[in-house]
Amino acid sequence: MSEQQQWVKITRVLDASIEDVWSMWTDPELFKKWYGPKGMTVPVADMDLVVGGTRKVCMEMVTPDRTMSMWFIGVYKEIEKPSRLVYTESMCEEDGTIIPPQAMGMPEGHPDITEVIVELSEANGKTAMTMVHIGVPVGTAGEGGWNQAFDKLAELVTT
Repeated sequence: MSEQQQWVKITRVLDASIEDVWSMWTDPELFKKWYGPKGMTVPVADMDLVVGGTRKVCMEMVTPDRTMSMWFIGVYKEIEKPSRLVYTESMCEEDGTIIPPQAMGMPEGHPDITEVIVELSEANGKTAMTMVHIGVPVGTAGEGGWNQAFDKLAELVTT
């Protein structure tokens, strides 16, 4: 069995200023508009944007049969406006209690705490955005969700 890469790296060039893209990551109301895969909404995005501050996000999907909520909690590790943002992320209960990934059907060995690194740079009047999510394997639903979210982000910043 081949070893699966344990991180996802996605680069996009967005037709927006670096300040606008930074705001999409750090302003809770803007973040709610694009985060998550297609079909998911973000009713909660609490962000204490200081090093050591907590971020707590809820993604929700409503179907005729039920409402499915997924909560994530993390801590900001680095904040270098407007070029670098690093935070941890874990699945959690609504109250913030971390849920072991295996309880959510993830394979054995999946870390309880992952790390997201966002780097932004200006590129000919546009913004180059690179996101690395350490602990989310390539080819998983996590990678697909990020790509769908970034499609929504790109559409939002160019309209």
